[in-house]
Amino acid sequence: MNIIVLEHPRIISETKFNDIASTPLWSCIMGGYVAAGLKKGGHNVIFFDAAVRKWNFDRTLHGIKKNNPEMICINAVYFWEHTLKLFDFLDDIKKEGCNAHINLFGFFPTLAHEPILKNYTAVDSIALGECENTVLLLAERLQKKQSWHDIDNIAYAKEKKISINRKGKHLDPDLIPFPMRELKYIETASILASRGCYNHCTFCPIPPFYAKGPLWRGRSPENVYNEIKQLKDYGISDFYFVDPNFIGPGSRGKQRIIELMDLLTPLNITFGMETRANDLDEEKIVNSLAKAGLKSLLLGVESASSSVLKEINKKLSRKDSENAIRLLRNVGIEPEIGFLMFVPESNVDDIKQNFDFLLQNNLLDRLDRTANLLSHCQIVLMGTSGYRHFKSQGRLTAFGLHGFEGDISYKDPRVKWMAQIVVPVCQEVLHKISCPESLLYWQRPTDPFLSLKVNNYLVETFKDLLFQIENNKTLYPYEDMCDDLIKKLNL
Repeated sequence: MNIIVLEHPRIISETKFNDIASTPLWSCIMGGYVAAGLKKGGHNVIFFDAAVRKWNFDRTLHGIKKNNPEMICINAVYFWEHTLKLFDFLDDIKKEGCNAHINLFGFFPTLAHEPILKNYTAVDSIALGECENTVLLLAERLQKKQSWHDIDNIAYAKEKKISINRKGKHLDPDLIPFPMRELKYIETASILASRGCYNHCTFCPIPPFYAKGPLWRGRSPENVYNEIKQLKDYGISDFYFVDPNFIGPGSRGKQRIIELMDLLTPLNITFGMETRANDLDEEKIVNSLAKAGLKSLLLGVESASSSVLKEINKKLSRKDSENAIRLLRNVGIEPEIGFLMFVPESNVDDIKQNFDFLLQNNLLDRLDRTANLLSHCQIVLMGTSGYRHFKSQGRLTAFGLHGFEGDISYKDPRVKWMAQIVVPVCQEVLHKISCPESLLYWQRPTDPFLSLKVNNYLVETFKDLLFQIENNKTLYPYEDMCDDLIKKLNL
């Protein structure tokens, strides 16, 4: 069967362009895994990664028409305000006379399968959750012209009704073929050394994506090593582990990583990763990571407030985070921090604790990091436990395509007022940092003293706003405050 597997074009959001929430939605290499599974199953597979090729939708449509597929499998990514363009693209495929079965998979279509199937007739089916075997079985049924509607973990629309066969089956990650990649387009190869996460943070789409069963499953060290060794032989020596939780639970998780690092050390590679702060609690594991080539790490901290951490079900403490930061710095690694400065449940003391934590741990001394940490807000997505919780309280206003995002009312109006000022001011700075014509452009800042000056301005502005809400000062209209502060930036 002739099949195209597609990572479709991405369009950067004006407001979410720098948001960490994009990571699990975008960086999951699912398309490569689906393509590899179909190829192993004997199908003729073309894998287009339009994102790394930097194709637009018109160029991608041309590539599809040229190859005349019988089935098109798409990792449908939610890319904020531009997501409707994906479904316009699917309509265009059908309008061009392509009769291929269109199947979607990935986080977004799994969590939003009902509104997608109700509103877009171009979508024939959605593979829910872990999708390699589901898509393979679908392709086999289609090739044999057999009914496919009883396949587990398939959702589809029939006679205006949504049918779902959701099961809690999960795959052995060691038995899944290594993902296909468009290697000539990449310098850093993404690697998925495990699947799922052992925690259930309320803001995270991973638990509902995997549904029931073991949420965290690690590949064996040997299996991961073999994939990286293949890529190293091809000429790639830089990697990024896109696991939501690279290390995994408990002592067994740490031992597995130490064994993996022992295997990787002789390869002389570099890599980045992300993990929870409480998993980096021993010098032994941090030293092992550093020795094997760790150069960057995103540490999931989220908050310094115990009440907020409890509210989002993080199962972490401030002490855990401070210890992990210290251990990383001891081996020369400066961590990036996953952080939620503003959440709907925050009170003024929570914001104060967050700010004190960032200051005390010297995390507000680099402009790009400062602007991010001071402005990150909790994002609530359809399908997560947080979305359901706030909706049940009547505090959620759905927005985005078919309500995939939720705007949540803040419990404390002073915190909301502060967020409405801080976020756009920091976003103004982040836009300048990402603009090649700016004096603050991150790759080659023209004036390092300007960067330091703006960094200090953001910190002092935050401190002043916090003082105002702590001391019940008169809160002037946030629009006026925001405009005034941006003007004073003089960027």
